Amino acid sequence: MQPTHDAIVLGAGAAGLFCAATAGQGGARALVLDHADTPGKKILISGGGRCNFTNIHTAPERYLSDNPHFARSALSRYTAQDFLALVERYGIGWHEKTLGQLFCNSSARDILGMLLAECRAGGVDLRCGHAITAVNYSDGLFRVETAQVAFAAPRLVIATGGPSIPKMGATGFAYDLARRFGLKVVQPRPALVPLTLAGEDALFRELSGVSAPVVASAGKARFREAALFTHKGLSGPAILQVSSYWRHGESIGIDFLPDKAPGWLLSAKRDRPRTQLRRVLNETLPERLALRLDELLGVAGELGSASDKSLRSAEQRLSDWRFTPNGSEGFAKAEVTAGGISTAELSSKTMEARKVPGLHAIGEAVDVTGWLGGYNFQWAWASGWAAAQAITAANL
Repeated sequence: MQPTHDAIVLGAGAAGLFCAATAGQGGARALVLDHADTPGKKILISGGGRCNFTNIHTAPERYLSDNPHFARSALSRYTAQDFLALVERYGIGWHEKTLGQLFCNSSARDILGMLLAECRAGGVDLRCGHAITAVNYSDGLFRVETAQVAFAAPRLVIATGGPSIPKMGATGFAYDLARRFGLKVVQPRPALVPLTLAGEDALFRELSGVSAPVVASAGKARFREAALFTHKGLSGPAILQVSSYWRHGESIGIDFLPDKAPGWLLSAKRDRPRTQLRRVLNETLPERLALRLDELLGVAGELGSASDKSLRSAEQRLSDWRFTPNGSEGFAKAEVTAGGISTAELSSKTMEARKVPGLHAIGEAVDVTGWLGGYNFQWAWASGWAAAQAITAANL
């Protein structure tokens, strides 16, 4: 079979569309295949429908991977400022929400529309509703068969993401394909996902709907954002962040009063001895949360009648309240997937497999997972751009 294209990109998500558009504008004949009926479904639901398309604080240390240095090359060569310049060139209004997170003023459809316009500018052959039935490699060509037709190209890009949010059609296809080509896969797991509580911790489920600004920690990772109690356990930005670092059987910590200086409770006892602990807590925390913490701390009566030891103990516990989740809400609620195609198998410059010339893997399919807040989109843009440069160079 003769080549039908210069590169076949599997997956019409953020990474796949951007890679194909960039390669196409560089002169390559690029094809994008996706089993879904329309492109960019995950893009449209991201950021509450407004697409948190990048983060101005993007840096390699804000990504998880078995190789923490792998993302450095791609992120340094295609930056958040580069993508923002593209957004502005299309006249898309944007704003910074918090912590460097950039959102569309209007709708995520603006970003998808921009990507599709970029694909048209690059002459990309975009075909949705094409379920892949077979992928083979021989004589320097990748042959991809669908129910409708077969295609062939010297370059194949795996951009089908991970299994997070399966209701959107997400699967582990990328990993199955990688293994077929002899590439190792780091065990995938849900990331940026709510955590579930059981046992004594389940008492906090009664606070469903209550949120508070906290510092959440898992191991050495610490995030200062809001935590939200749910009917299943814990969620909110702070919890989603630490969930990527959490492992089953481990505990996480929450500092409910991160702005309090050491010794604050003894100072309260000295300054307001007739005040009760729950009243002090309620000055900073939501009432229902303050009452629950007060009950569990067991500091009865007025502060003046409590021992210094009991108050020091309460202060310590409030600064590092330990929860041991019994699990997470899984891939169904995970915003992204941690793990994936091992970076040890790929070139950090071209995203090309070392063992299989012409095979690339980008985006969420790879063992690179960013923090919450636009970091994973920036990895999609940067890794897609890196692969596109290699595809373009191969055609020169």
